[in-house]
Amino acid sequence: HLNNTIHLNNTIRHNNTIRLNNIINTEANMDPPYRSIRITRGDGGYGGPLTITPTQDRHIVLYMTGGGKEPEPLARIISLSGMKAVNGNQETCPDEKVALAIIDCGGTLRCGIFPGKGIPTINLLATGRSGPLAKYMTEDLYVSAVTSAQVSPVEEADADSCEETNDDSSEETKADSSEVA
Repeated sequence: HLNNTIHLNNTIRHNNTIRLNNIINTEANMDPPYRSIRITRGDGGYGGPLTITPTQDRHIVLYMTGGGKEPEPLARIISLSGMKAVNGNQETCPDEKVALAIIDCGGTLRCGIFPGKGIPTINLLATGRSGPLAKYMTEDLYVSAVTSAQVSPVEEADADSCEETNDDSSEETKADSSEVA
């Protein structure tokens, strides 16, 4: 009876190990649930809005900020998009994997480096388009004065713009009807 119990325990342990390994291997091969986000300029900022759609190939948020500390909007960007954060002050990452760069540059050099490589860039500071790399700081690649408040899921941002459109059209309708009356 003891041998049967030991054999049964070993069989259960073996089957559970196989089941667990299958779950781990399946999850490792799955793409994370990436989601698109929209980033708009903050008060006094320039550029944008940017719509970032991460993919399996481009899913890194590279941040290069003073002191290497995590930028304020990073947690929201990661939670909404599913992207992975890399501290550019401590690690390197191929440009081909970077979906978004975050900087805190009040000057002009870092502001244009990533847009010059075609990498969408957000600046935590309200730095406009200036300096020797200004030609790369275009509204479709660069946005500044960004906080968590400027980061939203694309669905939410689209819904907000639809509401604004509906509000505008209802005001026009009211104006049109008042002219008729």
